Amino acid sequence: MSDLFWKPEPQAHAVSRDRPQNAPQEPAALAVSADDFASLEDRIYRAVELVKQGREAGATAEARITEWEARAVRAEAQLQSQALVVDQLESELSVLREEREQVRQRMDRLLKQLDALEM
Repeated sequence: MSDLFWKPEPQAHAVSRDRPQNAPQEPAALAVSADDFASLEDRIYRAVELVKQGREAGATAEARITEWEARAVRAEAQLQSQALVVDQLESELSVLREEREQVRQRMDRLLKQLDALEM
């Protein structure tokens, strides 16, 4: 039994006489059925369509981003011009409040003088 264990099998080491040892082996033929090929073709078409849709969506998104950036620039310019108007209005309001306070003080003095005359 031990002899059989160490003996190499003759078929495993036999060299084919039809083909030299150095010759490249022929690749195994790929058997692809028509259904498999059609399925693969459909999957490729779907992948191409998805890529097209993705590119279109990306282009649309880029256009929208550009539009929103332009709007943001315009809004910022409007905000800056409005900030100047707000500053002017705040200074006018401050002046008007001071004038109102002066008028109130004058009216108080006049009313006190009238009250003093009536007594």
